Amino acid sequence: MTIGAEERSAEMQTLPSEEHGRYPGGAGDELANVTAGEEPFQEKPEDLLATVLDRPNMRLAYDRVMRNKGAPGVDGLTVGELKAYLKVHWPAHKDALLKGNYQPQPVRKVEIPKPGGGKRQLGIPTVLDRLIQQALHQVLSPVFEPEFSDHSYGFRPGRNAGLAVRQARDYVEAGYRWVIDLDLEKFFDRVDHDILMSKLANLIEDKRLLKLIRRFLEVEMMANGQRVTRDRGMPQGGPLSPLLSNILLDSLDKELERRGHSFCRYADDCNIYVSSQKAGESLLTDITEFLSKELKLQVNADKSAVAKPWERKFLGYSFTRHKESRVKIAAQSVSRFKDKIREMTTRHCSRSINETIHVMTPVLRGWISYFRLTKVKGVLEELDGWIRRKLRCLLWRQWKRVYTRARNLMKAGLTEERAWWSATNQRGAWWNAGASHMNQAFRKGWFDKMGLVSLLECHRQFQC
Repeated sequence: MTIGAEERSAEMQTLPSEEHGRYPGGAGDELANVTAGEEPFQEKPEDLLATVLDRPNMRLAYDRVMRNKGAPGVDGLTVGELKAYLKVHWPAHKDALLKGNYQPQPVRKVEIPKPGGGKRQLGIPTVLDRLIQQALHQVLSPVFEPEFSDHSYGFRPGRNAGLAVRQARDYVEAGYRWVIDLDLEKFFDRVDHDILMSKLANLIEDKRLLKLIRRFLEVEMMANGQRVTRDRGMPQGGPLSPLLSNILLDSLDKELERRGHSFCRYADDCNIYVSSQKAGESLLTDITEFLSKELKLQVNADKSAVAKPWERKFLGYSFTRHKESRVKIAAQSVSRFKDKIREMTTRHCSRSINETIHVMTPVLRGWISYFRLTKVKGVLEELDGWIRRKLRCLLWRQWKRVYTRARNLMKAGLTEERAWWSATNQRGAWWNAGASHMNQAFRKGWFDKMGLVSLLECHRQFQC
């Protein structure tokens, strides 16, 4: 998430209006108590498709799709248009689903940059297919959830990245001073359909439902007007993909448990903690062979490693090398965060300081919310100072002319002599942003009044 997990958790979700949250065609009062946190569906395995299409389940799926918003698929149908579409077309689609004739539409290919470079390939289903996948997820999750390992933390109810990081820290404190940082190469693109379907069939007897899931797996991908057939892989972007990934990788969890190892897995990000480098190297070889033979998955040898925990990152975090190891923000995460702030303060230098701070606020709050577990606070204080310097740099660039700079410095409280001396120093914007005249003119209190979020102060609030 890893969209690193921090990237995964940063996906925007907007709450729907009361009107948009209603099930198309209306719903009776008997459905009023069905909430996102409940899993009320308990049917026989052979009746699962009927349960999927049952009115309470479909209403819940509709509400979740509306909440999550999302871009349209290849048909161009938006989330806001879904209600009207279903009023007309849902009976025909439901009939096709029950008869086993429903064919999902191609997914729309989208590429997004990966934090470590390169691009991640997403497949965006149509809104209708997202609705059906969400309904499937709600019924399948209670079936498979009891079978999952306690060492699995990704995309599961009551579990999150924070719990995984805490468990990893406990392993380090318990004396496991070596970690196998396991990276699966293009996991979602390499999923073997037959292997995944066989694992689904272990607990699902409904042949129509299994057939529908396979069709979602095999659906074509639309890119630049061309349809691309797929005989393996699982498109990222649909509601069903996270659950299916856990079903497949549960085999890895079970194998590690059988061997008695201490590990944490979040989606396809897995760290295994061992006592020595030799044990780690031996296990990495064994697990690489297991994944290749049993799941037809490939370990990325360039990105996987046996190392000290503080030399690697896990879900954006790392650890100190103290005997009582502390959680800290990984250097790579800090670097990516700085890149984001640079983009906001450099590429959009025409924005006013007010506008820039307004745009930055949700980014700052979301970032520190994810990294609230850090116990090393010095980096937060340094980042606060660096952000203020970037904003002073933005001001200096925007002022451009000597007269404008001198006038604004005098307005901020500097003497006329010092203001003119500072404005004519012919130094660059970054130097001036860190110089005494700009620090005196625009202190922390000034930024506080402008509404700039302090990472350090937010972190302190989280600890209360």
